[in-house]
Amino acid sequence: MIQQFYPQVQHSYRYELNKDMHVAAAHFIPDDAAGPCKNMHGHTYFINITIAGDALDELGFLINFKRIKEIVHKRYDHSVLNDHPEYKGVFPTTERVAEQIWKAVQAELQTQMNKPNCLQVVVRETPTSYVVYRPKPEELA
Repeated sequence: MIQQFYPQVQHSYRYELNKDMHVAAAHFIPDDAAGPCKNMHGHTYFINITIAGDALDELGFLINFKRIKEIVHKRYDHSVLNDHPEYKGVFPTTERVAEQIWKAVQAELQTQMNKPNCLQVVVRETPTSYVVYRPKPEELA
């Protein structure tokens, strides 16, 4: 795997974890303004998720890395993003993919007793382009 460097999130939490993964998925943006993206095409999205918190769970984790992968990889890998309910009525742009990943991860984190937060999601669509999604402070519990 290529060594990736991502923008750092400034925070005052004691612990921070980052999980990298990749997802193979296809999408299309059904609008002439999208140019070639108007047609169905696929990407290997490289995703980095930053989670932070002050307390660990009973095993000593902010959250188990395996659970993060289940939330994202299981949902999107080898799928057509346009077919997912969260993209009904909107186009699955890389920006929206990053936002939806944040929403899914954050929802899971808020069920944890130690209540960590997802501070950032980076989605690299191509080797030369990526999106960073960061929630507003008021969106964090």
